[in-house]
Amino acid sequence: MKSQIIEQLGQADILLPSLVAEGLAANDRIKVRMSALQAASQHAQQPDRPATDLHVECNAAGLAPATLATLIGGAHLAGDGRMAAPNLAKLMKEIHDDVAAMVRAVSAGNAAEGEAMSARLAAIRNSGALEALNEIEIPRVAKLTGVTQEGADSLHRLVMDLHKALNRLAAGCAEEILAGAHVFGLHTEDRTPVERFMQGLNETRALKFDHPGLDTMATRSGGRLLIQNDIGTTDAHVVVIAIKKNSVTVTYTDVHRARAKFFIGLFDKFQAKWSGLDRHTAAGLGDDNAFFLVTGQYKAESSEDRNDFLAALGAALVFLIDWNKARKLLRSWVAKDDATRILEWAARQRIGHRAFLELGGNELIGTAVRNAAPTRIGFGERLDQALGRTAAVDFLKTAMRASTEALSGGRSVRLVRDQIEADLVRHLERVDSALLAIVLRQIGLAHDVAAAIAQHVAALQAGRPADGTLLTTRAGLIERKADRIAIQARKEATRLDAGPIIEQLVDRVEEAVDELEQAAFIASLTPAAIDPSLLSALAGLCAIATTATEAAASGLAAAIEVPEGRRADSEDALDAVVRLIDAEHAADSREREVTARVFAGGFDVATSLSVLELARAIERATDQLAGFGHLLRRHIMTELSA
Repeated sequence: MKSQIIEQLGQADILLPSLVAEGLAANDRIKVRMSALQAASQHAQQPDRPATDLHVECNAAGLAPATLATLIGGAHLAGDGRMAAPNLAKLMKEIHDDVAAMVRAVSAGNAAEGEAMSARLAAIRNSGALEALNEIEIPRVAKLTGVTQEGADSLHRLVMDLHKALNRLAAGCAEEILAGAHVFGLHTEDRTPVERFMQGLNETRALKFDHPGLDTMATRSGGRLLIQNDIGTTDAHVVVIAIKKNSVTVTYTDVHRARAKFFIGLFDKFQAKWSGLDRHTAAGLGDDNAFFLVTGQYKAESSEDRNDFLAALGAALVFLIDWNKARKLLRSWVAKDDATRILEWAARQRIGHRAFLELGGNELIGTAVRNAAPTRIGFGERLDQALGRTAAVDFLKTAMRASTEALSGGRSVRLVRDQIEADLVRHLERVDSALLAIVLRQIGLAHDVAAAIAQHVAALQAGRPADGTLLTTRAGLIERKADRIAIQARKEATRLDAGPIIEQLVDRVEEAVDELEQAAFIASLTPAAIDPSLLSALAGLCAIATTATEAAASGLAAAIEVPEGRRADSEDALDAVVRLIDAEHAADSREREVTARVFAGGFDVATSLSVLELARAIERATDQLAGFGHLLRRHIMTELSA
């Protein structure tokens, strides 16, 4: 392979691959040395704060950690806005030499570009910015390490441009393409790690669709295999992987702290050790002119474990492209933490978010809302407020999956829009079902009161003590709880514009509970000694009321499932409605029986009034439940016709 390069480039350029490797290694060293210069400046100005530890970064770049630790820890103010530090002059010379190594490599591959880069370095050197002294003005540190936005040159800008030029040269002078990576100078044992990294990357590469990025280079330098990937197009977004035997060091930089944390989180199944997210500043690179650097170390027990980690690294990179753009979009529909969790889910499921963005993202969801729920979800309202948190997250996951499947399969945008809109309709139907579930709680409380009255009457029949005060207290507590639930249901129904039937169902059950609570109060006043025939008739009424609440509950529970397309549930719900109507008729008959017995029996006034009022209150409760049944039937028929 070297002969092919010699033929293409000529003998004068025979050392280009090694020069490029040296230039890239110099770039790694410059990053650490400039970070040390920034850290020294910060420590000199804030000596009470712990000094930045660059131990891991030094090892990854092949530098001695102790030297830079001494420089940072010994930095102090020297007056007149100057900083002094041990070995500062040596550091400044080393920075200059590393830049010069990068310029040499660029010059070897592109003489004209190298000449321009050399002139820029000479101008920076002649300005005194790289003067090798053990004292330096603090503003000069910021100027050296920052990227000016006014177009003026700086050392940091020059290094970035040199790095880009070296990347182009490395791709152009590669000895071969190995599994899609531009590689040169590899040893035999380097091929498998590169192939496994590229295997992981190629498994997910398609999920970036038309977005540029993920170009990979690999070379051997300083006794290590180096793999570099450009990820996307952001200047400060890069990953460099150093492999030495079974030890892997990952250096990752990002302008977004949240994305860096997301990246680290994707490797939780590996026992890798990650450094803290150190903040660095460089004007023009991101919000607040800041970027973050993190280093990870993975010491594998075997070459296979090492290669599995490399494959996982490669597979994860596509999910970093446009990550923050996707997160911002999702945050307009759900909470911040949920947006991040959705992106993590999409990465772990190898669905990704790029297709979602390609197909319009925000417009996809906005159109679905406008078409499926124009009155249910207000302008600017988050989905988790309208659907609930779980439903909103599930809906957005479905939208992402549908987008990826559609774009990967070449299906039309219209088809995926229809699919997303239909899923939103299903979630809105589930919201209605959730409201009905609140009503179901109301019915459960109605059943509790009816059962308590039945137990009280049964105690009177058996001649056992019947505590009327306890019955009244319990029924009152249940009625107040039912009122709170009714208020909650009405608020939710109004907020979600759920339609009038649901509120009417709430009203009917609330009125039934009120009638039963009144019946409990009357039952508590009923004399202990009552004719057995009257007690028997009342017991029958109580049984009918209890049966009616059970029919209402079973009918509503079945109705909740109807939107899911379960015909058997609709039949069960309609059958329960019939039982409710039958119960109301039976209660009417039993209430008249009680009335007839009272008028025919010659009972005292207290007994007659209490029995009549109790029977009428229970019968009125069954009337309300029958009305509930008619409304429920209308609701079910509406769902079936939708």
